[in-house]
Amino acid sequence: MEDFNPISRINELCRERRWSLYQLAKASEIPYSTLNTMINKANMPTIATLKKLCLGFGISMAEFFEPDQNFSGLTDDQIKCLSLWNRMTVHDKELVIAYMKGRLGET
Repeated sequence: MEDFNPISRINELCRERRWSLYQLAKASEIPYSTLNTMINKANMPTIATLKKLCLGFGISMAEFFEPDQNFSGLTDDQIKCLSLWNRMTVHDKELVIAYMKGRLGET
């Protein structure tokens, strides 16, 4: 993990979600000016900032630092679902769970 760059990872996650920095700032509850300066000047984020960013992205810190997780033992469909899930916002995940429960007749 010696070549890991948090700024590149943040940009990658924004691209996957088609988010602007403004959208990320709102989702993460980080001032836009702070986020914009961090990205444009390649300032390394603090752990506290990374936690907020991960919450905004709806991922864990582990998912932030290890994007290529090992999915051994999962079917192709399960991997596809997890890949899509990891790119959703917290709100979208809640909607998907509600939809799935509805489809299964659970409340």
